[in-house]
Amino acid sequence: MRKLRLGMAQINTTVGDLEGNTRKILKAIDEARPLGVELLTFPELAITGYPPEDLLFKPQFVNENLRCLTKIIDHSSGLAVVVGFVDAKEDIYNAAAIASDGKLIDVYHKVYLPNYGVFDENRYFRAGGECPVYVICGVGVGVNICEDIWYETGMATAQAYAGAEIIVNISASPYHAGKGDFRERMLGTRASDNVAIIAHNNLVGGQDDLVFDGNSMVLDEKGQLIARGKQFEEDLVLIDLDLEAVFRTRLHDPRWRKRPVFLNEQTYRKPRVIVSEKPAAVSKLQLPPRQAEVRDFFDEVYHALVLGTRDYVHKNGFEKVVLGLSGGVDSSLVAAIAVDALGSENVVGVAMPSRYSSSSSLSDAQLLAKNLGIQAIIVPIEKIFRAYLETLQEPCKVTKPDATEENIQARIRGNILMALSNKFGWLVFITGNKSEIATGYTTLYGDMSGGFAVIKDVPKTLVYKLAKYRNETAGKDVIPSSVLIKAPSAELRPDQKDTDSLPPYDVLDPILTAYVEEDKSIEQIIDAGFEEQTVKRTAKLVDRSEYKRRQAPPGIRITPRAFGKDRRLPITNQFKEW
Repeated sequence: MRKLRLGMAQINTTVGDLEGNTRKILKAIDEARPLGVELLTFPELAITGYPPEDLLFKPQFVNENLRCLTKIIDHSSGLAVVVGFVDAKEDIYNAAAIASDGKLIDVYHKVYLPNYGVFDENRYFRAGGECPVYVICGVGVGVNICEDIWYETGMATAQAYAGAEIIVNISASPYHAGKGDFRERMLGTRASDNVAIIAHNNLVGGQDDLVFDGNSMVLDEKGQLIARGKQFEEDLVLIDLDLEAVFRTRLHDPRWRKRPVFLNEQTYRKPRVIVSEKPAAVSKLQLPPRQAEVRDFFDEVYHALVLGTRDYVHKNGFEKVVLGLSGGVDSSLVAAIAVDALGSENVVGVAMPSRYSSSSSLSDAQLLAKNLGIQAIIVPIEKIFRAYLETLQEPCKVTKPDATEENIQARIRGNILMALSNKFGWLVFITGNKSEIATGYTTLYGDMSGGFAVIKDVPKTLVYKLAKYRNETAGKDVIPSSVLIKAPSAELRPDQKDTDSLPPYDVLDPILTAYVEEDKSIEQIIDAGFEEQTVKRTAKLVDRSEYKRRQAPPGIRITPRAFGKDRRLPITNQFKEW
């Protein structure tokens, strides 16, 4: 019976840390070799980290990446290795090196370069034009990269009909809620359509606003999932692949004999590349059964936020973070995520009550800090606020109090947090959610001041659900129940409520999803049953707040269309649907 032992190293890389990434790759090779792994794969651009963006314009960066590849090739004795790197010939390519026994066997260049959403690969890379098949331990193996597998009659089909029984896809596929299920369905279709085993090795870890969820998968020739990597954790996925099953299935599948027309053009074909024609002559211990956890929706999103937070803080050289504790649900959720990501000893909460702060807000903030075990600092802002009002009394004497005085309070708080950041080297977390950032219900240089926006892409209605999820997993009210039932308020004027300025969040969030994430027109949203004036008012708030969002810190992407790279609208823009 023909079998091949596959290992997929699902590693957490850091963009630009070429030496550190290389050490992880070498360590994985050392772990895999004594386990009898014959083919070991790594994610897309594993050496450089993903996405390297304009670092690719630096010749030294590309050259260092090639030097690191040489170390990996030299270390490949006893097994075949597929690793992502940047190749430099007459241009640069998003590439996969195939190495074995200390030699570079071949290089595959990514053919389909994504240039949508968060991707800008056409800005940097030249597209490849060949998709060879490699014979590894007597087995036909196709290698392609990320986007190449998403096309119905793309590289996987060309490689399968050229003799590949296993299609290895090394990937850096970023996370958003529900992406894993969609990815699994797509991979299952590619496997069954091409009657080939699909091995999808995905990156894990946070990189600026992106989170990569790992969740690497192997699907058999019938499209059934047979192995899965952990979500949001590094992992080494090991599996023995049954090639006889692929052969038998192809014999019984009449579709297999009907070669797609486009393949007759030989567009991407290349002679087979021989790596090794016989299985490795080593005895292999039987692999234990493997069962990776499949997370539910709230568990998945929460862990994405924790991983993105941890990696942003640590990869940028910080240890401790500070955030304002208002006694509201947003700051409570951010504090809980920060503790789960960094440990309670590395999180500082600052309560900054004003004349408009309720006594319950301060007590809720203190109770939250106690429940989480974090340091709590109380800095009243009344004296500073009064000084501002006295200073502005003369130039503003002909006006009535309005949002100006409200925003001063937010800006005082932002200044205090930034002062603590400067003094102690703490990274400031802002606590605004997607609903607020979308509508501009935020204050520039106030509650938008900081280094990272943990829940920037989390709608307010989801904030509540994640807070309840966090309490359920703890088996107690870590986030005080009073926080979850109080009416949301910025507490910047007497008896203020968010609904004074915004529609109720259960109405607002579906409108924002339709307008921001789905690009539906105002007419389409109204036709879906939403009140006309509410829709137009919401669209107006979104459009007029683009200049604020451009100045906001990065935050973790958990929806299919986040503010930033996903959604790029001009600030100076006279096209108004409303």
